[in-house]
Amino acid sequence: MKKTLLAKPLSDRHVEQIAGQFAMPDLTLPFWGCRKKMPMHRIVRLEGEGNYTLFHFADGSQLMVSLTLKKMETRLSPRVFVRPHKKNIINLLYLEAVHPDRQQLSVSLVNGDRIEVSRRKASRFIKQVKGFQQEIMTMEA
Repeated sequence: MKKTLLAKPLSDRHVEQIAGQFAMPDLTLPFWGCRKKMPMHRIVRLEGEGNYTLFHFADGSQLMVSLTLKKMETRLSPRVFVRPHKKNIINLLYLEAVHPDRQQLSVSLVNGDRIEVSRRKASRFIKQVKGFQQEIMTMEA
């Protein structure tokens, strides 16, 4: 399988800078009868599990909240978060590689997770990734 590497993964400092330019506010999430503020740019991916969403953060921690993935998708920055599959939303700041294959496109994230891209969403997903990369390059120029 051919592996397409993207521009090298972003450092933590670079992620912080870009998050500031993309205006990514903190998310307030319901958690066990209270609310927690979480920085949006520290979310690597979100995984839908029925009426719950499991957050995977850059530091390796996880948090389960009682909101659907669809509901969470409306609260996230569409410039940075994409939904390659009905079960996952990923943060393009943590995208490491795209793995093209004749049967199934998939992506690797910097935390080691590998996510499949649905066939129906593949071409739109690739366009989003390319657009994001161009936007990052113009910020750096």
